[in-house]
Amino acid sequence: MAMKPGIPKGTRDFSPVEMAKRNYIFDTIRGVYALYGFQQIDTPAMENLSTLMGKYGEEGDKLLFKILNSGNFLSGVDTADLNEANTPRLAARLCEKGLRYDLTVPFARYVVQHREELTMPFKRYQIQPVWRADRPQKGRYREFYQCDADVVGSDSLLNEVELMQIVDTVFDKFGVRVSIKLNNRKILTGIAEMIGAADKIVDLTVAIDKLDKIGLDKVNAELLACGIAPEALARLQPIICLSGTNREKLATMKKVLAGSEVGLKGIEECEFVLDTLAGLGLKNEMELDLTLARGLNYYTGCIFEVKALDVEIGSITGGGRYDNLTGIFGMPGVSGVGISFGADRIFDVLNQLNLYPQETVTGTELLFVNFGSAEAAYCLPLMAQARRAGVRCEIYPDNAKMKKQMSYANAKAIPFVAIVGENEMKEGKITLKNMVTGEQSLLTVAEMVNIIKK
Repeated sequence: MAMKPGIPKGTRDFSPVEMAKRNYIFDTIRGVYALYGFQQIDTPAMENLSTLMGKYGEEGDKLLFKILNSGNFLSGVDTADLNEANTPRLAARLCEKGLRYDLTVPFARYVVQHREELTMPFKRYQIQPVWRADRPQKGRYREFYQCDADVVGSDSLLNEVELMQIVDTVFDKFGVRVSIKLNNRKILTGIAEMIGAADKIVDLTVAIDKLDKIGLDKVNAELLACGIAPEALARLQPIICLSGTNREKLATMKKVLAGSEVGLKGIEECEFVLDTLAGLGLKNEMELDLTLARGLNYYTGCIFEVKALDVEIGSITGGGRYDNLTGIFGMPGVSGVGISFGADRIFDVLNQLNLYPQETVTGTELLFVNFGSAEAAYCLPLMAQARRAGVRCEIYPDNAKMKKQMSYANAKAIPFVAIVGENEMKEGKITLKNMVTGEQSLLTVAEMVNIIKK
C-alpha cells in the first residue's frame, strides 16, 4: 500500500472554512491599514542571503532557511570542506539565496532599491508568508504569515502613536482583549550602562526577551553564562521586577537612569507615546514593560508587543523603530518604524475564543438542484440574476438523486436550496427550501433574493 503523503513539520494545510477565517483576518487588517493611509507592496519569497544574513543577530541567522544553488551546487567546494562538515562555511558556499525570515528586512532592501520612485515619508503594508527554521510548537510555526505596516523617512513619534492606534483598532474589531506592551531600546541601553555591562547589550536583550518564556532564574543563569558579572546582575534585578503604573515606572526609571543620556532619551520617547495615547480613548490597555526587549538587533527606539489576555499564547503582534536598518544597504539616515501582526497566532486566538462572525465562514448560500438538462438550462440565467444581486450560489453539476444533492448541501452547510421542476418552470418561480427549518416557499427570483440576503 502506498505511503500516505504528508507535509513538513511546522506547516499546515487550510480547509475552505479555515481559509474563510484567515481571509477575514487579512481583510480586517488590510482595511484598517488603508484607513491610516498605508499602501500595499509585495516582495519575493526568496532573497539573496547577503540581504538577510547579519540582520537578525546570531540566533536569527541560524533560523534562516537557505536554498541550495541551482545546477551543480557542489562545484567549487573543496573535498576538505565537505569532510570537515563545517555547516556555516558549507552553507555560505552552497547557498546564495534564502527564504525571507520576516518582511522588515526585505522592505528595507525595497526602499533602498527603489528610493528614487518613493515619496517620503513612505507608508507601506505587506501581507505575505515568512519562514523560520525554528522548532515547531504550539503557536509557533516554520511557515506563517505576517501582516506588516511600516513608515520610513520620518523621525516623528506620531508614527509610533498611529501604529498603536492601528493595533488597538484591529483587536477591537476582532473582539479580542489585549495588553499592548511598550518599551524602548534606548532604555535598555541605559540599563546596560547603569549596571556596568554596556558591552553586553546584545546578550542582555536576547536573554531578557525570554523572561516570560523561561522565567527569571533561567534568564539570570543565561546572563551569567554570557559573562555578565554577578554584581551587575544584582543591580539588574529590581529593574526587571519593577511594578506599578506607567507613570510610577517612568518616575522610578528617571532616577535610576539619571546618569545615562541615552536612557533618559528613551524614557522621554515612551512618555510622549503614552501621554499622547492617553487622550485618544484606546479600547485596550497600554503597559510600560521594562522586560520587553524584542531580541532582533535592528531596533533602536520604541518597541512594542501585544499579548492576548484571554488565551495562553505568545506574542500576537510586535514591532518597533529601526533607525539604522536601511544604512546596512548603503542608505544611511532613513528612520523607520513598523508593526507586524502574527496572522497565524491571531487565527488560533479567534478559533479558541470562537469570535468569527457567521457571515465570514459561510460559503455557498444557495444550491440549485439539478433535475436534468432542461431544468439546468432554465436555472442558469436565474443563478446569474441571483449572483448579480450578491447571492453566492451554485448548481449541482450532475443529474443525481435528490437525496445525494441534499446531502451535498448539508455537508457544505448551504442554508438554502432552490428546487426548479416542471411546475416551477411553468409558473416562472422557484421553490426555496430553508435547510435549517425545512420550510419551503414558492417565490419569484426577487423574493428569493430578499429572503436569502436577510
